[in-house]
Amino acid sequence: MIPLSQWPVEQRRNIIGVFTDIDDTLTTHGAITQDALQALADLRAAGLHVIPITGRPVGWAEPLATSLPVDAIVVENGAVALKMIESVAFAEDFVQNTPKISVQPAYFLPKVLSKIYQQDAVTRSENLVRMATVAQQVMAQVPSAALSRDHAGRETDLAFDYQEFESLSPDAVQHIVTILQQAGMQTTVSSIHIHGCFGHFDKWSGAQWIVEQLFQRNLTCEIDKWVFVGDSGNDQAMFQHFAHSFGVANIRSFESQLTYFPRYITPSQRGAGFAEVVKMLLDAR
Repeated sequence: MIPLSQWPVEQRRNIIGVFTDIDDTLTTHGAITQDALQALADLRAAGLHVIPITGRPVGWAEPLATSLPVDAIVVENGAVALKMIESVAFAEDFVQNTPKISVQPAYFLPKVLSKIYQQDAVTRSENLVRMATVAQQVMAQVPSAALSRDHAGRETDLAFDYQEFESLSPDAVQHIVTILQQAGMQTTVSSIHIHGCFGHFDKWSGAQWIVEQLFQRNLTCEIDKWVFVGDSGNDQAMFQHFAHSFGVANIRSFESQLTYFPRYITPSQRGAGFAEVVKMLLDAR
């Protein structure tokens, strides 16, 4: 991993968008700090696309999607996206039901939160039943296992806590991963959760999908124009594909578990490290 300071200025000038992990990349001790939040706002002000991509669930990310200065948030490791969209129908209904306020829909377009899925509703419903069965198997075979506290907000993904509120041994983590894989689930391990899903989802496939959905563009064909910032094992698919990939400094704690590494590493950890990447990027413009 090369120091962030060695990122060539000529490469920085061509960037059009930034993908970023959330936990321990944007957040510091569970909160998005002011420096990271300002960095997001600065990216948008400079006209760049900004898309957080996380293993966190739909329900957990909804408040962030309605408040952060981003194009969309991709959740559950690429299976679902949340985006604020303008709602003409909502505006017309608002005007019709508030006759004392002189507002025309053309000038008042409220935004509503839209959810976009990679799987159809029938498949998602069937998979929820299958995931409940697998969860019971894990709990029976690994007594120390606990579902993530954000489990209720998940729609396509099964997650077990191993380092957010719980502390599991490496053997227990591997045991859970093995059970999930034997049940036919795709697995990833983030900085805090063990994930399993029915479907071929990871952050890279999710990134390709959302760029096509939002912008009708091919991410693979313009990968040299995008950045990814992350911190742990479930970011490896992004590290593998992005030429401009960055690990915030706390990735060092997962270094022995990685097969694919970010090209660059920041001086600082977590949100401060993310802000350093953004400063380097914007200083070249």
